[in-house]
Amino acid sequence: MAISASSFSNPVLGGAFLAAAAVIAVAGVAITRRADAIADRTGLGEALIGAVLLGGTTSLPGIVTSVSAAWSGYAALSISNALGGIAVQTAFLAVADIFYRKANLEHAAASAPALSESALLMILLAIPLAASAGPEVTFGGIHPATPLLVASYLGGLRLLHHAKDHPMWLPRRTSLTRRDQNESESSSALPQEARSDSSDLRLWLEFGLLAILLGGSGYLLSKLGIEVADRTDLDETAVGGLLTGVVTSLPELVTAVAAVRQGALTLAVSGIIGGNAFDTLFLAFSDVAYREGSIYHQFNAQHVFVISVALLMTGILLLGLLRRQKNGPAGIGFEGISILILYGLAAAVMF
Repeated sequence: MAISASSFSNPVLGGAFLAAAAVIAVAGVAITRRADAIADRTGLGEALIGAVLLGGTTSLPGIVTSVSAAWSGYAALSISNALGGIAVQTAFLAVADIFYRKANLEHAAASAPALSESALLMILLAIPLAASAGPEVTFGGIHPATPLLVASYLGGLRLLHHAKDHPMWLPRRTSLTRRDQNESESSSALPQEARSDSSDLRLWLEFGLLAILLGGSGYLLSKLGIEVADRTDLDETAVGGLLTGVVTSLPELVTAVAAVRQGALTLAVSGIIGGNAFDTLFLAFSDVAYREGSIYHQFNAQHVFVISVALLMTGILLLGLLRRQKNGPAGIGFEGISILILYGLAAAVMF
C-alpha cells in the first residue's frame, strides 16, 4: 500500500522522519554483528563481505529513496540523494576513525582490497559524470552508461576477490596493523553463546530480516523527503544531498563505528568504500526507473559539484591508505581531517 505523507502535519512529519532514522540506526548496529559473523563462518573475509553484503544491505534505504524519487519524477532528488550519500559516507569513515584510539584507521586497516575499492569507486563516479556531459542517447529509455556502470561494478568485484586471494601488493605490517578478523585470533562480533546456539540458517535469516527493516525504513524516508521538498524552500538537490542523503546513510555510520569498536577494522573500511561503490548503482537503478529520458542528463551544476567533491574525498582517502600515517591530531590522520573539512565546506555550499 502506498504511503502518502501529504496529510501529515509538520510535527508528525518531523517525528516520522526521526523515527525512521532511529530504526535505521538500531538495525544498522545489529546487522553489523551478523555481517562480521558471516565473514568469519564463510571464510570470504571482511573486505568482500563489507563491500558487497554489508555495503549493499546498508545501502537499501538509499536505493529505495533514489529509485522511488526517480519513478515519481523527482530526478534531482534521486541524483542528489545518491551522490550526497557517497560524500557523507566518506566523511563517516573519518568519524569512525575517531573511535579507534590505537592508531589512524587508514594505517591499521590498509590492504590491497581497500586500495582496489577506492580505485574502483573513482572509476564508477567518473562514468555518470562523463555521461552527463555526453550526448543524450537512450535505448528503451535507458542510457548506455547504465549497463556500463553495472558491468564495471561486477568486474571490480572480481578484481577485489583476486586482490584478496592473490594480492600483488601487501601493506608493510607494523605493531598497529590489524589483520582481517577471520584471519586473526579474535572471536567474532557475536557473543560465544549466540554463536554456539545459532545455526547458519538462523544467522542468515536474522540478516535478511534486518535488511528488510532497513529497506522499509528507506521507503518511508523517500516519501518523507519528497514531502519536505514540497513544503520547504529547499530545492530537491539540497533535500537529497543534505537531508535524505545523510539520513539514509546512517546505517553506514553506525555499522562503521560498531565495526571499529569491535575491532573489525577491515569490515568498517570496506563497508564504507565498498558501500560507496555500490551506491553509484543508485544512478543506474534510477535511470531505469526514470521514464522521462536519461537521468544523467538531469544533472545540474550542484550535482557536478557534489560528484567532484566525492571524487576528491576518495582521492584523499586513497592517499591516506598509501601514506599510512600512524597517528595524528584527535587520533586521525591528515586524510580524515581533510575529508571532514572538505565535506563541511561542501555542505555549506550546497545549503
